[in-house]
Amino acid sequence: MIKQHSHPAFPEPLRKGDTIAILAPASIVKKEYVEEAARLLSAEGYDVRVFGSAVSEGTGSYSAPKDVRIAEFREAWKDPSVRCILCARGGYGAIHLLEDLDETLSFDNPKWLVGFSDISALHALMNRHEIVSLHAPMVKHLATRGHDAATRMLLRALRGEHNIEITGPASSFNIPGEATGRLVGGNLAVLNSLASTRFDMLSSPLADDCILYLEDISEAIYAVERMLFRLRMSGVFNHTKGIIIGRFTEYRPDRNFKDMETMIATRFKEWGIDDIPVAFDFPIGHIECNMPILNSAPARLTVSKEKSTLIERL
Repeated sequence: MIKQHSHPAFPEPLRKGDTIAILAPASIVKKEYVEEAARLLSAEGYDVRVFGSAVSEGTGSYSAPKDVRIAEFREAWKDPSVRCILCARGGYGAIHLLEDLDETLSFDNPKWLVGFSDISALHALMNRHEIVSLHAPMVKHLATRGHDAATRMLLRALRGEHNIEITGPASSFNIPGEATGRLVGGNLAVLNSLASTRFDMLSSPLADDCILYLEDISEAIYAVERMLFRLRMSGVFNHTKGIIIGRFTEYRPDRNFKDMETMIATRFKEWGIDDIPVAFDFPIGHIECNMPILNSAPARLTVSKEKSTLIERL
């Protein structure tokens, strides 16, 4: 049964001594990344529990067979000592877990879920149960970037801090304005794959009057354009108060557009999306400093041509 909250539920802030579980619900991950990330979190005062999927040799491209990944997530979620689940990696495979977890878990005692990219599928599960989660760096980032700005902000968010501020760069494509709403979004291809299912984040009650954020990797410009057309035709932009265009990486120019941002800006202009703030080139996605987004949390977006500012958890 879905519990309807007047406001999405925030997991309890992490305190020193709390347990963070590291597991790999999708693709295989390098063991050394997991070990280094565990050391960083342990040095912060947390008890770190590493599940087998995060250090396994893998099954094909997956970290472990589907049943093992489901069982590990279920075990971590049910364990009252675990207050945060840090997904080791995205890749592909998180969608395998959704139906089973939705049908077998109780979401009355929420805990933090951290990850991005393919983990957007699990954020959709949290959103369905109106629980705030973190679209944020995973173990490779913690292992290779250490205490950079994104890591520090992730730790602040886990500790329950309010008014977390992220700044985006100047962009000629930016559409100035200010909006408040709940942050809803993630990896565009994953969100698109969940359309018209019970996990469709963009048709959930929390998507009404939302600030939509999007990112992706290795998607052709035409493929992203096609997905944006679906969002427009399904009415998503009609109840969006602001839009954050994160980084779209590892693609090539095509014969129609030299880059992804030009295509998106062209379509937005064509569709009359000019009366809400739109921030381009925002520092989220598959980039070195992937800033954390509190999915389903209230936020304020302010955009000018010179910069964009997002303040999370008002």
